Amino acid sequence: MAFNDLLQQWGPPFPNGTEANGTGATEPCTDGWIYDNSTFPSTIVTEWDLVCSHRALRQLAQSLYMVGVLLGAMVFGYLADRLGRRKVLILNYLQTAVSGTCAAFAPNFPIYCAFRLLSGMSLAGIALNCMTLNVEWMPIHTRACVGTLIGYVYSLGQFLLAGVAYAVPHWRHLQLLVSVPFFAFFIYSWFFIESARWHSSSGRLDLTLRALQRVARINGKWEEGAKLSMEVLRASLQKELTMGKGQASAMELLRCPTLRHLFLYLSMLWFATSFAYYGLVMDLQGFGVSIYLIQVIFGAVDLPAKLVSFLVINSLGRRPAQMAALLLAGICILLNGVVPQDQSIIRTSLAVLGKGCLAASFNCIFLYTGELYPTMIRQTGLGMGSTMARVGSIVSPLVSMTAELYPSVPLFIYGAVPVAASAVTVLLPETLGQPLPDTVHDLENRKGKQRRQQQEHQKYMVPLQASAQEKNGL
Repeated sequence: MAFNDLLQQWGPPFPNGTEANGTGATEPCTDGWIYDNSTFPSTIVTEWDLVCSHRALRQLAQSLYMVGVLLGAMVFGYLADRLGRRKVLILNYLQTAVSGTCAAFAPNFPIYCAFRLLSGMSLAGIALNCMTLNVEWMPIHTRACVGTLIGYVYSLGQFLLAGVAYAVPHWRHLQLLVSVPFFAFFIYSWFFIESARWHSSSGRLDLTLRALQRVARINGKWEEGAKLSMEVLRASLQKELTMGKGQASAMELLRCPTLRHLFLYLSMLWFATSFAYYGLVMDLQGFGVSIYLIQVIFGAVDLPAKLVSFLVINSLGRRPAQMAALLLAGICILLNGVVPQDQSIIRTSLAVLGKGCLAASFNCIFLYTGELYPTMIRQTGLGMGSTMARVGSIVSPLVSMTAELYPSVPLFIYGAVPVAASAVTVLLPETLGQPLPDTVHDLENRKGKQRRQQQEHQKYMVPLQASAQEKNGL
């Protein structure tokens, strides 16, 4: 939705008839403002005259939207762990449809900002719950593929939005056009099936059985569904019933040492990815390329980036994929800081490549986070990770002010953060081929198992090295 916000805020006014690239001194607001309507005939800037003393309000709508995303990640992440993924997702679709439609008909700027905040909250809930439902329903060998397909749907949305915005340049019409489809999403979301894993972790075996039998019927597995019973389910979920009863709170992320370390490391990755991502996306005007074209390019680069990300995730693992994506993105941004300003093709190419790496990082971090956190607190953990991403997106525009010191300073900061964060991935466990943990106990067992495997590997290597040395000595 960042591109949609840019479209609505586009159209910097010309003071006193001075051209946008003029260098002469002006007297703002003395003789009024002449708006540049060549690209967009109507934006929130032109509609509510967000100029002169109201110029600072231009970014308020975007800032409040980001605040809404931050709040939504925390609130709906918590509610999804308490009430279930499906109920919260249905609510999010309805809230997005209503708040987005109301924003299109907002009579004044404050009401518009209020509805944008509500839209940000609900869209954060949709992103988190869609990924969690898919992760919790998919088998181990298909989770990476499904996560990548979800990422491709986002890229498809980027392509469509660029075309729709070109055809519908009026901000109210565009806002309405992208909001109305959520009413349809709200209707068909009632057919979603609640996560059986969430039901079982909540101790609701009756609902778990009902969900599994319904999925079996949908998949044509009638015999397997008929064989399911409370006794079979209770026997297979005995560990979860004894270890996983009770609900974990967000404070558990700080109280439990294992979860605390996990939360700290993942927060760094979420923050760095979003921080650098918005540092590129929010600076679209600086590349000297049409906003429509750059949006299409940014969407196009996601296709190969997410494909490569999927191949690495599925073959080498989540950890090397996450590390490589952040490291390469940071290097591209740092290189852009030393390329001369007049080399627009090189600068745009590096920015697009960096954006592709950050898109791959987002693709990986959603899946990686969902696989690392146990079921009892998975949605809360994803919500807190998304919250740190919103903090990064809020801090990112502030860094651009350092350009007053030196033009390339913001790029050096945008590039250094993901490079530093890439080193954090070595502290995280690998989840490739691993079952989802349901409890903190499962998480501890997986950590201990990986430690024992490393110790056994080291014990095995020592005799081999000694044998090799003896042979060399002989």
